[in-house]
Amino acid sequence: MSQAPTKTKTRRLRLGPRSAGVLLTTEEFDRARFVEGWRYELINEVLVVSPIPSLNERDPNEELGHSLRAYQESHPHGSALDATIGEETIETKKNRRRADRVIWAGLGHLPGPHEPPTIIIELVSKGKINRERDYVAKRAEYREIGVKEYWIIDRFSRTMTVCLFAAERDQELVIAADQTYATTLLPGYELPLRRLLELAERWGKKRK
Repeated sequence: MSQAPTKTKTRRLRLGPRSAGVLLTTEEFDRARFVEGWRYELINEVLVVSPIPSLNERDPNEELGHSLRAYQESHPHGSALDATIGEETIETKKNRRRADRVIWAGLGHLPGPHEPPTIIIELVSKGKINRERDYVAKRAEYREIGVKEYWIIDRFSRTMTVCLFAAERDQELVIAADQTYATTLLPGYELPLRRLLELAERWGKKRK
């Protein structure tokens, strides 16, 4: 009498900064336990480990979170915002990206574990590789999974690039520091870009 094949469980790994560069499947990454204090991403099956964002990035990101929650709790249309989370791992088709902030909007419920965000926000880090990642690689991957808007806050150019993804034709807007940005996905909400840039800059160049 033949027996049904036994299903092998994906091994659960403990990963830390010394694990950078190891080859992993998405299943292994998703099950892994991580040493705290570092950022972990899976890019083309390679584990990428980075330091946590600098204060130039964490401070404005926290302010953005407060601004969004204030909108959610006090604005007449605040219920359009279902949830916002900082430092969230995003499942793309082949990779696992770490986003600075994500927003789910217009769902009417809390998102499921594999439900892509409506809006993803990245605060650009110093360096050519980081810039290329935020402006090119992540943009393509986020579009592919169904994200509707991608906001790239760049303290170096003092701008925010907004990528509006649509089936017919994508649009790109560049918002200057003295301008405000409003999206139909969050009726009545205005992004405090100038305030975010001021918070990023107050920590000084040494912390970039």
